[in-house]
Amino acid sequence: MTDASVIAARDGRIGRLTLNRPKALNALDRPMIAAISAALAAWRDDPAVEAVVIDSASDRAFCAGGDVRQVRLHALAGEHATVDLFFSEEYALNAAIAFYPKPYIALIDGICMGGGIGVSVHGQVRVVTEAALLAMPETAIGMFPDIGATYFLPRLPGEFGVFLGLTGARVAGADAAHVGLATHFVPRALLPELQAALPREGVGAVARYAQPPPPFSLAPRAAAIERCFSAASVADILARLRAEDSDWAREALAMLASHSPTALSVALAAIRRGAGLDLAAALAAELRLTRAVTRHPDFAEGVRAMVVDKDRKPRWSPASIEQVDPAAIAAMLE
Repeated sequence: MTDASVIAARDGRIGRLTLNRPKALNALDRPMIAAISAALAAWRDDPAVEAVVIDSASDRAFCAGGDVRQVRLHALAGEHATVDLFFSEEYALNAAIAFYPKPYIALIDGICMGGGIGVSVHGQVRVVTEAALLAMPETAIGMFPDIGATYFLPRLPGEFGVFLGLTGARVAGADAAHVGLATHFVPRALLPELQAALPREGVGAVARYAQPPPPFSLAPRAAAIERCFSAASVADILARLRAEDSDWAREALAMLASHSPTALSVALAAIRRGAGLDLAAALAAELRLTRAVTRHPDFAEGVRAMVVDKDRKPRWSPASIEQVDPAAIAAMLE
């Protein structure tokens, strides 16, 4: 089973999925989602396939996220049914990975954001290297952390999930292992050996190559993250960050200041709500929420500024947290 953008093949004891859209940093589009879903369905009951491995043909990226350029074009054209179909198919794939009956092993090397986390974090085994870079940057494009993030972010230690979901901060491979986004750390130099061992040994090869990750670089920030991002509202988070009066807090403030105020408000509420939902319910709630968020002007504007024109000068509506109407946010969440 081979598609230009996804190569799916039996390899010894494993089924191997290789993301192969390097010019787009493996950004997921509907054909890629369909190809991955079809392979998983074919291998589900195949006794010769003991585990599934997903990796990348690119040394720059595992997967940079969903193809939001195309989603934006459909949204601007008023083709909302097509937008809904993209997210429903993507989230169905996330659920299929989470509930897959065989070990699902993601080898994350390079950039892994948004939808890339969606096709990795829900698997039982998530291997990262020191070159891995993970992030949920959705609020920067007027979106909210989705692909089940409203379920797994509030389950990270302390308030790291809210911090990552709102700021879109990037975490290196070792830090991803420390916060629980990854399960194993393997040095990049050993990744080819692990790749070669998996078809012979199956999932057991991972433990043989895994090493303790380097020290947790965010450990010195943990208390401040807890103090600031445990606040009940985005406005209160901003106030607490200002009170910190540190370089780290000023950096966090700068990131939040550049993101959509509406998206930040939606994201915080959705992450808090997700703490009380199971994964299936969280994905269903996210699907409903995308219908409101992708129709809001901030989504098209955010993708334009950050992905299409890349001028990084979005014009948000409204322009500040103070101007966000809580009733409008509540209506979107309903």
